[in-house]
Amino acid sequence: MNLAQKVEADLKTALKSRDELATSCLRLVRAAFKNQEKELRRPLNGEEEIKILSTLAKQRRESIDQFTKGGRIDLADREQAELAIIEAYLPAQLDQEAIAKVVEEVFAELNPQGMKDMGAVMKEAMARLAGQADGKLVNQLVRQRLQNS
Repeated sequence: MNLAQKVEADLKTALKSRDELATSCLRLVRAAFKNQEKELRRPLNGEEEIKILSTLAKQRRESIDQFTKGGRIDLADREQAELAIIEAYLPAQLDQEAIAKVVEEVFAELNPQGMKDMGAVMKEAMARLAGQADGKLVNQLVRQRLQNS
């Protein structure tokens, strides 16, 4: 069962149990999958589904930050609940040590010469960490490593 089928099955369960939050969140995920399928004119593969879910999770994190800064705790709580639902479909997130190890492997292979090579390092690191790490954290680790070398 791929992610789209799992989302569909969980949406039916949420509808039957009258879970408003899960229903709206899963409908949003399903719509994002369908829109991408229409754009590509073919079914999505697993990597593309994970990329869409990662994007949705990132949007939720940014919204939580903005709502918290704006004093709208009620909206931040709702976004947090949606984030938890979306993250349930994503692969387990790696801890900082595991991410740092992957970054070190990329550095060993690419041998970057400074900040000008950051784009290439980030591209390779994010490809290896597909959906398993927050891009912001990876960026922070790569930036620190480049400044130290």
